[in-house]
Amino acid sequence: MRLVSNLPCATEEEEHITIPMSDGVRLSARVWRPTSSDEEPVPAVLEYIPYRKRDLTSVRDSVHHPYIAGHGYACVRVDLRGTGESEGVLTDEYLGQEQTDAEEILAWLAERPWCDGATGMMGISWGAFAALQVAARRPPSLRAIVIASFTDDRYADDMHYMGGALLSDNLAEAGTMFAYATCPPDPAVVGERWRGMWHERLENARPWVLEWLRHQRRDDYWRHASVCEDYQAVRCPVLASSGWADGYSNAVTRLLGNLDVPRKGLIGPWSHKYPHLGEPGPAIGYLQEVVRWWDHWLKGVDNGVMDGPMLWTWMQDSVPPSTSYEERPGRWIAEPRWPSPNVEPVVHPLTGYRIADPGDTPPGQEARGEPLTVQSPLSVGQFAGKWASYNAPPDLPYDQREEDGGSLVFQTDPLTERVEILGSPSVELELSASEPVAMVAARLSDVAPDGRATRVTYGLLNIAHRETVGDPEPLEPGRRYRARVRLNGVAQAFPPGHRIRLSLSTSYWPLAWPPPRPALLTVYEADSALTLPLRRTSAGEDRPQRPFGEPEGTPPAATTRITPHEERWDVKRDLVGYRSELEIVKDAGTLRFDDIGLDVGRRAYERYTAVADDFGSVGGESTWTMRFHRDDWDVRVVTSTVLRSSETEFFVDATLDGYEGDRRVFSRTWNETLPRDGL
Repeated sequence: MRLVSNLPCATEEEEHITIPMSDGVRLSARVWRPTSSDEEPVPAVLEYIPYRKRDLTSVRDSVHHPYIAGHGYACVRVDLRGTGESEGVLTDEYLGQEQTDAEEILAWLAERPWCDGATGMMGISWGAFAALQVAARRPPSLRAIVIASFTDDRYADDMHYMGGALLSDNLAEAGTMFAYATCPPDPAVVGERWRGMWHERLENARPWVLEWLRHQRRDDYWRHASVCEDYQAVRCPVLASSGWADGYSNAVTRLLGNLDVPRKGLIGPWSHKYPHLGEPGPAIGYLQEVVRWWDHWLKGVDNGVMDGPMLWTWMQDSVPPSTSYEERPGRWIAEPRWPSPNVEPVVHPLTGYRIADPGDTPPGQEARGEPLTVQSPLSVGQFAGKWASYNAPPDLPYDQREEDGGSLVFQTDPLTERVEILGSPSVELELSASEPVAMVAARLSDVAPDGRATRVTYGLLNIAHRETVGDPEPLEPGRRYRARVRLNGVAQAFPPGHRIRLSLSTSYWPLAWPPPRPALLTVYEADSALTLPLRRTSAGEDRPQRPFGEPEGTPPAATTRITPHEERWDVKRDLVGYRSELEIVKDAGTLRFDDIGLDVGRRAYERYTAVADDFGSVGGESTWTMRFHRDDWDVRVVTSTVLRSSETEFFVDATLDGYEGDRRVFSRTWNETLPRDGL
């Protein structure tokens, strides 16, 4: 990244100001703005998240907010109520109170003497959710938004459920927020009130996974703040981005296809990162694009920002399987609109363990023998990687050959020419199952001539949700059904000599929680097919296109490494007791934030276990330790959440402990049982 200090506007920073809410709660904000804005007001841009502006996001914030401010904007970074130095408590994500607060913040900003009355919102992940959800409420000052790594569908396409199947990230992310929502404010900012504010958070905390497991169907809990329920509610321009290695690879194209406001899309090869910090690379000059967007929509500059294609995306070339990549080879491609006129859904029959060419006429069922069956071991899924890659620790899927050993596999003949797909593949299956609840995981892989298989994309379906995802209907064992499995969107090229492989399994643990009992799945291939979104190469694409500049940002805030970080992703198998285990360590070590003299330590530990093929033996654990230390202030929060299940119930055991120094000053334990409902 090119660090930029010489910007068009000199800026000043207010490290902590408070914004009053109508109920008396005061939220903490950090502001960067041009020094001239007292006399010459500017538009305000809000980023609104719960991840602690004073320390945990301060380095990232220092790279992009001063940069945008230096181009003539007041950038305002606000912690949600109950996080950082903001008063109150945070008990769940995307509540109505959160969105009401955001509307009040925007109204407050629009009235500042240094603001000209126009506002925008930007963010990644939670910040992008917040911006999109608030845009649907149409606050009068909000003129445009910029969002990255998000979804418009909180039930069907988020970290909780996928195709009606429970994701293990439902536990992992609940564990993350259980920790973040119980951290103390900094006494250097709030003074002696810090202890009372902290204990208010501790007293009101609950493991978030409990609420998420109470809503196993697509009910009003998930419909709330899911913009897909009413795309027409969004009336401001939207610049949306994501990455193919991210869990949120689908929403950008959905917005492009469903919104009727000015909109642009950008999808790179990245994991869950801002595009200017994108990993795997190439990262891009995203902040330059953001400034152009704000210049047009907040200042009215005629800069041609809406010219050119609606979507820029990175067409990924073939790579060997790896759990991490520094760079993904490929090229930028342009789509004039979405759905794209360059993409055609092509149906490939499944016949004789083959993905047949579209023109092939499948033989009759009698000529193909018995229907195909699969009942996968629980070990299928141990090399699946994480639902949303962060590229640290290495968390992408590894070589799929071992996974394929427990799967039903179809593949093409060696390709005679390059094939490119762009969009969401799908698998139409005629099937039956031996249990009322069964799952199918569909994986699409790029198979090299030497046999190595790189997963390209995948999809899950709890077959009880076959009619409407989120509204399960139990299967009648042995009865034939039709079901469609939608795979995540992707842009991928398959070179000549390679094969395209489709793999079907009945488990995908631990990425997805298994059904109550193992099921034998029968697939009737005569009535099943794979649909690929085939992209026709546009004229002139042999010339490399470089639509973006080099990544830029302002110099990051100074930090000092006190203790080293540790990252591990270990798969273990005990061939005596038949116990398998995935162990994940994400230890950020201890980092000193030099400007405030604060040492912060973060350690996350996840473990997922199972014994043989006993579906009742699966369990997951998420444990976090957060520590804050300065002079004589030493505070630590330790959270642990354990999730287990039987055929009929989920069991949650959780603990929360708060420490001042070595003395435990707060402790609470939860032991709760929740019924399984269509899972």
